[in-house]
Amino acid sequence: MADFGEILIAIGDYGLFQKLLLFGLCFPNLILPFHLYSLIFTDANDIHYCNTDWILKVSPNLTGEQQLNLTVPREQDGSFKSCEMFTPVDWDIESIMDYGINTTTSCQDGWVYENPKFKSTVLEFNLVCRNAYLRIVAQFLFMVGIMVGAFIFGPLSERLGRRRATQIPLVLMLIFGLGTGLAPNYYVYITTQFVVGISFGGFRVNCVLLATEWIGVSKRSYPSSISKICNAVGQCLIAVIAFCIRDWRIVQYVITSPLVVVVIYIWLIPESARWLLSRGRNEEAKKFILKAAAINKSTVPSEILNKITVHKSTDNGTIWDLFKSPLLRKYTLILNFSWFATNIALYSLSFNVGNFGLNIFLTQLLFGLVEIPANFICIWLLEIWGRRISQISTLVVGGVICILISAVPQDNAIIVTSFAIFGKFCITWAGTVCNVFIQEVFPTSVRQSANGLGAMSARMGGILAPLVNLLKMVHWAIPTSINGTFLLVGGCLSFMLPETMRTELPDHTDDVSVNDNDWTIMNTHRGEQTPEEGLQRSLSTKL
Repeated sequence: MADFGEILIAIGDYGLFQKLLLFGLCFPNLILPFHLYSLIFTDANDIHYCNTDWILKVSPNLTGEQQLNLTVPREQDGSFKSCEMFTPVDWDIESIMDYGINTTTSCQDGWVYENPKFKSTVLEFNLVCRNAYLRIVAQFLFMVGIMVGAFIFGPLSERLGRRRATQIPLVLMLIFGLGTGLAPNYYVYITTQFVVGISFGGFRVNCVLLATEWIGVSKRSYPSSISKICNAVGQCLIAVIAFCIRDWRIVQYVITSPLVVVVIYIWLIPESARWLLSRGRNEEAKKFILKAAAINKSTVPSEILNKITVHKSTDNGTIWDLFKSPLLRKYTLILNFSWFATNIALYSLSFNVGNFGLNIFLTQLLFGLVEIPANFICIWLLEIWGRRISQISTLVVGGVICILISAVPQDNAIIVTSFAIFGKFCITWAGTVCNVFIQEVFPTSVRQSANGLGAMSARMGGILAPLVNLLKMVHWAIPTSINGTFLLVGGCLSFMLPETMRTELPDHTDDVSVNDNDWTIMNTHRGEQTPEEGLQRSLSTKL
């Protein structure tokens, strides 16, 4: 049986074929953050008062200030109350001015916004005052959708293949992304956003894996890191789009329209030959291997091609298989917790972007920009420090930064925002390393099940992030303290992970050593340290 690492070296492990594949699978990650738009900017028009136009029927010449003074009660600090109004009365304007109105009621005819930054947001569904919790519900359901997408499309890729599990979510996202812009009410809005979340999670959990399984050892961190860089650029573009277009429905059409191009070319993406071989579909795998070799302008040695005789795997790759081996069970639990910790902290900071005291557009732009160098540095240092040290250091430093945020006075906007940006830098880096780790630790037969379970854990962190942010109503420092604690625990647990730098991806569960103190990929039992050495030895033997 030919080792797939040897096949990759023969056809080119990072040639034009892999570069085109990587671009095709990473480009949609630039578009995916757009769909967080309404979740981030729904608070933009938060200064609001009850609509009291009833008094204009009594005296249409009142100024805006006079109208507020006569119809809206004040807080103790002198500001107008957002969710109360004086009860409408059938008096003339002179009586109202002379005696005033002493009874109050909740808003009866909607709300008006003071100096709104946006022409229209989803707040048009009256998501303020007694309905303010519906904003959190929208965020919550979107994140639940992402988790459900990982749960559905992760295991599905073990059955239908990596390619189908990346194509279907993009089609769903295009349809329901456009449907969100047409939503006539809140319930249709959250339904379409829920399906968009499913698509989001389904594509993200599969695109990195499909690219990883076609790329050689030396560049294997590229899919995870480059997809995150595209994600970061998308986050920057969110701020630009939100600043230039102030109507959320128009924005929804703009951010969804690029998917038309993606949905057209995504059908040309090849299936993972590694997955096909693990399923015993040898002829299909040979077809894609030869196509990759042709695009890379290389030739597959006949002695290697003839060795592709992989029998059909009897392992269906279920999530439960991850818990049968004590070693895989330990790695599963540690990586799942670490991914959970990074996402609960990342989304907690992202959803709180409008509350750090600086301009929301500027803060969102900085939040996106900081992820670009984080992932470029990650690509470089992963091949110098390795996976384990990178994950430990970024989780621990990110945790310390989150705890420091809770120690800074809340009114110091510049320092709080600076800490938040640096914390996001470390957390983004940690999340990328965790994503690389989970691709490399587990064998092909259960890799996507592990990836799907990890993505579910990550999305559970995203789901809980809005709820953790609600704890700021008790004390503003609680959310960042919780996030910091999770990150520190994840960093400590990561000491028990193996180092997988420059080891070949395992194909079967028996390719992973059960010796926890000497973790290694079984291709080293032949004395091979890299796929290049393995190929050279194989060819020299034949010659």
